[in-house]
Amino acid sequence: MTDLEVPTVTTPSAVLEAAARASLHAPSVFNTQPWRWRINGDTMTLHADRSRALTATDPDGRLLLLSCGGALHHARVSLAAAGHAATVERFCDPGDPELLARITLTGEQPVDPAAARLAAAITRRRTDRRAYGDEPVTDAQLTAFRRLVEAEDAYLHVVRRDQMPMLAISAELAGDAERLDPAYRQELQRWTNRPEGSGDGVPPGTAVRPAPRRVPVRDYMPDGEAGLAAGSGYDAGAAYVIVFGLTDRPADVLRGGEAMSALLLAATADGLATSPLSDAVEVEWPRHLLRGLLAGIGEPYLAVRLGHPETATPLPAAPRRRPSDVIEIVRP
Repeated sequence: MTDLEVPTVTTPSAVLEAAARASLHAPSVFNTQPWRWRINGDTMTLHADRSRALTATDPDGRLLLLSCGGALHHARVSLAAAGHAATVERFCDPGDPELLARITLTGEQPVDPAAARLAAAITRRRTDRRAYGDEPVTDAQLTAFRRLVEAEDAYLHVVRRDQMPMLAISAELAGDAERLDPAYRQELQRWTNRPEGSGDGVPPGTAVRPAPRRVPVRDYMPDGEAGLAAGSGYDAGAAYVIVFGLTDRPADVLRGGEAMSALLLAATADGLATSPLSDAVEVEWPRHLLRGLLAGIGEPYLAVRLGHPETATPLPAAPRRRPSDVIEIVRP
């Protein structure tokens, strides 16, 4: 059995371990994977791993919480897809702010077909920073995505055509500000030049060379050579959406991460390519501009580009940490 294969499920602990292993595929900013799981009998707890925080890029830790929310949703979906019922408590210990959620198995239930569809997309989902083709994302798909996001207690704004220039300006301003920040550049260098076997970060082989886009895409290799060409497309058929909530309280941001996961997995199941765009929420003024796109009614957590892949060439898989480095199992 390889390190990421799901073990044979025979006990509550094994059921939860399978879900935790599925969560290792969740997206995270700079592929930091800033979470830990602790399994004890029929209960599993999710903890923030602050040692993997991005102090320059994400000083308030919002993107870290968003990433952990994605891992939580991956685990929840995996359990439901396998026919396991569970309760989820979020921020259940005021004395331990790093304890983000507790999942407790409560029995068996019929397999949830909607969850099974999302779970099947977990290992296929990739962050595709390449250009997308001209075929548009349909209104029906966007409506379905909005309902999924709202089911996770967050909201989805579809960026209108007249709002596209402001989204592009926000991303451009954020990119310019970060490129001029030595601390950001040092952090970027650290997470794009990881030690061999670390199982994290953004290696050159998964980064895309700069090219004209409707909305700028982060350059992960400003001082090196990215391994992937952007392609000849111009994202003409892409849809841009913003996952947002009513506040930036940690509990709401965590739910925003769960909503992000639901969106990305549903889009993958539909055959779409996805690319989270966090740049514009990492710098205060561009983030303020995104609030304007929401008519001032919410806090933007993340923008996402959705579209049809321009090429059928598969993307290389992003590196993943070893389960033994992330999952602790308390043995009886």
